[in-house]
Amino acid sequence: MITTIGKKVKGFLTNPVDTFRQSKEEGPDAVFPYFAALLLLHAALSALIAALMIETLPIAGGLSGPVAVFLVTLVAGFIGILLLGVWLHLWVVIFGGRRGIWQTIKAVMYGDTPFLLFGWIPFIGFIFLLWSLVLGILGIRELQEMSSLKAILAVALAVMIPLILVLILAAYFMIATTTTTMVPEPVVSQL
Repeated sequence: MITTIGKKVKGFLTNPVDTFRQSKEEGPDAVFPYFAALLLLHAALSALIAALMIETLPIAGGLSGPVAVFLVTLVAGFIGILLLGVWLHLWVVIFGGRRGIWQTIKAVMYGDTPFLLFGWIPFIGFIFLLWSLVLGILGIRELQEMSSLKAILAVALAVMIPLILVLILAAYFMIATTTTTMVPEPVVSQL
């Protein structure tokens, strides 16, 4: 299994289009172990970085910071990838993808390879997130048999809409916080 994972990692990093084409018929029994192994590695390396960068004092529930980072990364990574797959599939269907939700989830899981391998690196991890987005587009194009433009539009809308909503929500709370903060009135002395 480790050699299979290694070959797939190499394929998705060096020749993603052919690797996506070869994975078209793969089922959950091949995709989930691959994703789980990379997510486990990502969570472990993120926890290691957390241990090096933050205090290891207990936090909520008595867990140390690195242990919490490890657990949250695993849980959020798995739930997040499934939610992203479902959300993206809505856009894939809107733009003409008809190969089923499994192909979309597979594209997202395999496309996440660069981020899972290198996204834990401080200060430059976001570069690998962008690389993963590009792989996601290639995966959607190949596995859903869509044009490049439609795959780009589906992925862009699936990413941009939640991002814009989060920014609007953050701006709202920032404005609400600053406008509702009470400023003490000046005291006028009475003579």
